[in-house]
Amino acid sequence: MTAIALAWMRRLARDRISLFFMVLLPVVVILIIGAAVRGQPDFRVGVVTGAGPAAEQLSTDLGSASTLDTRSYPDEDSARAALRRAEIDAAVLIPSDMDSAHVEIPLLTTGSTSAAQGVWSAVSAVVAQHAATVQAARFAAAEAGGTTDTRLPLARSLAAEMPRVSVRTEAVGTADTTLPPGFSYSAPTMLVLFVFINAVAGGAALAQTRKLGIYTRALASPVRARDIVLGETACYFGLALAQSLFIVGIGAGFFGVRWGDPLAAAVLIAVWALVGAGAGMLSGSLFRTPEQASAIGPAIGIGLGMLGGCMWPLEIVPPVVREIGHIAPHAWAVDAWTRLLARGEGIAGIGMQLAVLAGFAVVLLVSATFMLNRALRT
Repeated sequence: MTAIALAWMRRLARDRISLFFMVLLPVVVILIIGAAVRGQPDFRVGVVTGAGPAAEQLSTDLGSASTLDTRSYPDEDSARAALRRAEIDAAVLIPSDMDSAHVEIPLLTTGSTSAAQGVWSAVSAVVAQHAATVQAARFAAAEAGGTTDTRLPLARSLAAEMPRVSVRTEAVGTADTTLPPGFSYSAPTMLVLFVFINAVAGGAALAQTRKLGIYTRALASPVRARDIVLGETACYFGLALAQSLFIVGIGAGFFGVRWGDPLAAAVLIAVWALVGAGAGMLSGSLFRTPEQASAIGPAIGIGLGMLGGCMWPLEIVPPVVREIGHIAPHAWAVDAWTRLLARGEGIAGIGMQLAVLAGFAVVLLVSATFMLNRALRT
């Protein structure tokens, strides 16, 4: 059976279309979807900076904020014009007298209430941090002499060295039901989708082997039907496992995806590879020609992926559709990845999902074994 497996692998290695769907396309789709669902985009903020070190420092702080995309404008009129043209979401007018005791920093926004609140929160956080540094510089100037502007660099350097108190919020009694945005969403869902699609499409190799009569000639030698079934199972499982590990490596190395508890992730990948192996073997046993497996198999895989939440979170669909979606094994796999990546759970937390996926794998593998055995005897 090793010879058939090696021939199957060599044929796959020479098939550039199959390699494209297995290697390149998943990475491209992960990149596109991850960029599209990366979460809240940065707010575009125009900054009009007044004279003085404090004003320039606040402008620098705004530009360093991770949630703000700042653009400088020479005066208020230019910033207002950009705001009217929707080039920016808001404009911050930094006055020159930033070292005075009381100073107002106007924030100009559009009529969008949600955007205005988001910009206000982001800008207020930066201004509050800057104000604390200015107050420290003013206190140093009053006690040790000098001006606020001259004491500001010292205050900033000391603020950077002082330990900070971190504040963390936690919602009690609730649990995340969706994957994190960005590549942490696209990588696991595309792993689930493409491993299944390529396994089902890979059934064309099994159908072609049957069509060419290779199994018949193999059975004429001292090879049992059981050996052929086990060999094909190992081939499909190895293929699904290799593609899964490739996506995991790409996700971790290039997109910074944290795959959660290593043991739980490894078991989930192995079980899903078994699901893919069963689906691929069943595809190759049911379809009569390689063309049928190549054309119909991926369509079935995409349909199940859409139904199971690989294209969008099932939490955004009606409850009835969500329940129907769990007919597909994809939904259980995505649920497991959600628990690993969003909730930080371990193997105990995905026990039910693993059990259901193992059930899918058993049903698919047993069905494929029965169909392939029957085909070998005819």
